[in-house]
Amino acid sequence: MKKINLILILIFAANTMVQSQNTNDEQPTPPPMPQFTPEMFANMPPSMLLQMPVEFLENLPVEVREKMPKLKAENLAKTPQMGWNSWNTFATNINEELVKGIADAFVSLGLKDAGYEYIVLDDGWMAMERDAQGNLTPHPEKFPNGIKAVADYVHAKGLKFGLYNCAGSRTCAGYPGSRGHEYQDALKYAEWEVDYLKYDWCNVAPIRETADKIAYAREAYSVMAQALLAAGRPVLFSLCEWGDNDPWKWASFLGHSWRTTGDISNCFDCIENHGTWNSWGVMQILNMRDQDVLRKAAGPGHWNDMDMMEVGNAGLSLYENQSHFALWAILNSPLILGNDIRNMSKETLAVLTNKNIIALNQDTLGIQGFRYKTINDSIEIWAKPLAGDEWALLFLNRATRPAEFTFDWRTAQISDAFFNKEILFSDTNVYKIKDLYAGKELGDTKKPLKAQLDKHQSLVIRLKK
Repeated sequence: MKKINLILILIFAANTMVQSQNTNDEQPTPPPMPQFTPEMFANMPPSMLLQMPVEFLENLPVEVREKMPKLKAENLAKTPQMGWNSWNTFATNINEELVKGIADAFVSLGLKDAGYEYIVLDDGWMAMERDAQGNLTPHPEKFPNGIKAVADYVHAKGLKFGLYNCAGSRTCAGYPGSRGHEYQDALKYAEWEVDYLKYDWCNVAPIRETADKIAYAREAYSVMAQALLAAGRPVLFSLCEWGDNDPWKWASFLGHSWRTTGDISNCFDCIENHGTWNSWGVMQILNMRDQDVLRKAAGPGHWNDMDMMEVGNAGLSLYENQSHFALWAILNSPLILGNDIRNMSKETLAVLTNKNIIALNQDTLGIQGFRYKTINDSIEIWAKPLAGDEWALLFLNRATRPAEFTFDWRTAQISDAFFNKEILFSDTNVYKIKDLYAGKELGDTKKPLKAQLDKHQSLVIRLKK
């Protein structure tokens, strides 16, 4: 019976593909959607996922997708991962002492206690060429004692250690990529006790030039996903193909997070032109994709990634840092620091360790927030359902001038149709309001909420009975 069910699934998937490719004016009537249940997939070999068209997997019910077998380590990233990555501040100028200093700062500054866990070396940690056996080797000057020694230091602090590589023949900075060496590299990562792999998308020209780019992107990432599994060490797999090939449609079976955008820049509302590519400000990252589409693919163990944060880097004001951090939190993006935490200000540390904001990101319900509405032309409101029938709201002033607003709870009806969540307000259904940055109560929903926000400032509140 199970084999018959799988055959039916594949037949339906093939029919779906044919219909989606049919460009005639008269479309054939599609067959009815079978009533798929998680039990149908219980004993399915995970490799069969790769034979199923992306369109088919994307349209399966959420409860079925969640129960299907995966080509990744289970029980990782049940909430969005938190950590630090070297790229935004240091690019390839990294070394052993930097990693040790960051690990020390995680502990001494309270970042570990706040929930930050992973220290990830981005591009540039390896030698420019592989050794005679084809193995990746650490850069001899940057890491004279090897990667294992660095990983051991991080682990001794009660933290986890991550590395970077790329699906292409070379990394974005020109170091050896993993194409054709996936299983060899995965074994080396296991030998070094690596816990996290960020996997980039540079120098994949043969793949990019193919007709079915999505299928080839999925194939490239699935090879490394299977290699990591075969190596036997649980590794959080962070896909970084910039959202070019709709990873939210297929990556949840392979990785624990996937980039949805190009690279971020240390500005709030700008585009940085680098000649052959652009980097993007916080607002551009926020609006690059349709968040209403993305949020349907996210949940425990599989998250949309809006890139490492720029909080604390030059170019952002305190209010912009707060809004940046809160937006990443309310949209369940991984909270990956990108600044030099050894030399940050007290104000930056306060933003990054704000337990009230972090709690939104790490909420066990795991529902990504959504854009509710815009009022007074510039005040954008984001909403997020939380566990325990609580909610978070973020009021963001997108304007470059101060703006006032009044929000009347009696006229508000906030609903999340996809996840079947709703909050209503009345004289008998009253919520207490807490300002999550000021850490103080603002009354309740019996009275309208009034506030003035400076340029790019946000007000983040939590509603509870």
